[in-house]
Amino acid sequence: MPAAAQPKWLEWAKRLQAMAQNGLNYAQDRYDIQRYREMAEIAMEMMAQGSETDFSRVRSLFAHETGHATPKVDVRVAAFQDAAQGPEILLVRERRDGAWTLPGGWADVGETPSEAARREMREESGFDVKITRLLAAYDKRMHPHPPQPYYVYKLFFEAEILNRSSATGDGFETDAVGFFAPDALPPLSLDRTVPGQILRMFELHAAPGGAADFD
Repeated sequence: MPAAAQPKWLEWAKRLQAMAQNGLNYAQDRYDIQRYREMAEIAMEMMAQGSETDFSRVRSLFAHETGHATPKVDVRVAAFQDAAQGPEILLVRERRDGAWTLPGGWADVGETPSEAARREMREESGFDVKITRLLAAYDKRMHPHPPQPYYVYKLFFEAEILNRSSATGDGFETDAVGFFAPDALPPLSLDRTVPGQILRMFELHAAPGGAADFD
């Protein structure tokens, strides 16, 4: 969904939480520190109330969010195989919701984006890949994902499969792997990947000399 279509309370709460986190990172005066702590509490209360989530769960989400607030980075991998009817894209099935997604997850500190993408692909699908190009850099709030508390940038990479002998989910986060045509996509895990993004990956795959999407 467009940014303007997201719940305003969520946008306000995210901005308030980021301001509080930045304030706590730089403030020296003890009164300012107390005010920023109270601001953070208000932001978390807004998120809990608006999403009908237990406050302690919301607090736990932000317990380790310190330092200057910046977007989180989610990496996703688009790998294809040729079939009689045309290209098919690799998806994995999430154990948490039983729905399908492009392999991926949070980038870790100390990894380049492509290293994170290759690791996530290997962990979730069992395939080793070569990352060949960046397909897209998206602001998650500009796409029709369900509302969530973090501000996220999503990086989509194309990959060449090197090893096809171990096509299986890791058993912890994913439990199945499959290749799908654009007109036969399974139910998707919408917090991770939405249909329009996957269809756009097919379009970009068909234009190897094109520029990466952004925003």
